[in-house]
Amino acid sequence: MSSMNFSTSKQFVRPPQRGIFPLDHDAECQIKMKEYIQCMNESNDTHYKCRTLSKDYLQCRMDHQLMSKENLDHLGYSEEQKVRGAKEYDKAKEKAGFIAGKHIDRKMDDWWFMRPWKKGWSEEKAGDTDGGAAEKK
Repeated sequence: MSSMNFSTSKQFVRPPQRGIFPLDHDAECQIKMKEYIQCMNESNDTHYKCRTLSKDYLQCRMDHQLMSKENLDHLGYSEEQKVRGAKEYDKAKEKAGFIAGKHIDRKMDDWWFMRPWKKGWSEEKAGDTDGGAAEKK
């Protein structure tokens, strides 16, 4: 038998959050979207190189009422938020044969998580689960 909710309170529908907007069923901004995706593919997903194309795509969506009109500066396209001085990581260390963690020569018992937590800790006390109450009796 299934249970049913006979609540008399009205359910409220909230509007979508920013960034959630209708799909472009009529392909009104598809050309801008494809230009942006092509740029991302050519630049190895380096987003700041395709910044103007993503800005154009969002502007197209706003112009065709596929998202609410907002100032693009508030969406991260202001001059202050522009990426400056970004450098590509050339993976020179990896090409030279660097392997992360290989430079560590210590034995495993020297690791911090292998050490006892308190001074005087021993294997006998490790098995003591009643907090030493048996010794006090």
